[in-house]
Amino acid sequence: MESTPVLLESKSSPINLLNEMQQLRLLGHLCDVTVSVEYQGVRAEFPAHKAVLAATSKFFKEVFLNEEPVDGPHSNVFLNEVRVADFASFLEFVYTARVEVEEDRVQRMLEIAEKLKCLDLSETCFQLKRQMLESVLLELQNFSESQNSEEESAARPGAVPAAKAERDPPDCSGVSPEGPAAKAKEKA
Repeated sequence: MESTPVLLESKSSPINLLNEMQQLRLLGHLCDVTVSVEYQGVRAEFPAHKAVLAATSKFFKEVFLNEEPVDGPHSNVFLNEVRVADFASFLEFVYTARVEVEEDRVQRMLEIAEKLKCLDLSETCFQLKRQMLESVLLELQNFSESQNSEEESAARPGAVPAAKAERDPPDCSGVSPEGPAAKAKEKA
């Protein structure tokens, strides 16, 4: 009698794998490539794993698959015109699937993602830029609507803006109990 196949799938394994690879990188263990980056005289070297870089970046995949065999297992890659902070953030993203950057660096992260052909980072940057744009547009729409309502209130004679009406109750001193119609008759 044949048994039915079942799927064994771990939801935590991809996260655990990334976390372990990140720890190995941070400790410098099993790193087989050093990426040197330089921008305006500032230079830094980053040890990494070819397999991780090749799996997340088509640029690195092409470099590693097309490199000439060297005497040892270690490779060096030089990237010119790449800021140290941006490449450090890129590495953090490819090793953890997340990175925290300032809003004004999102465009630069998109540029490095495109330069290094990292689709996941490109998509993440595009999504964040779209969310930021939608947020700005929503703020502008809310501001425009509040301006329009204030202008409409000011255009109607005797109209009191809703916010002012709630703050300031009408002044009833000097008004006769009969109301404004009776007061108009008295004057006549």
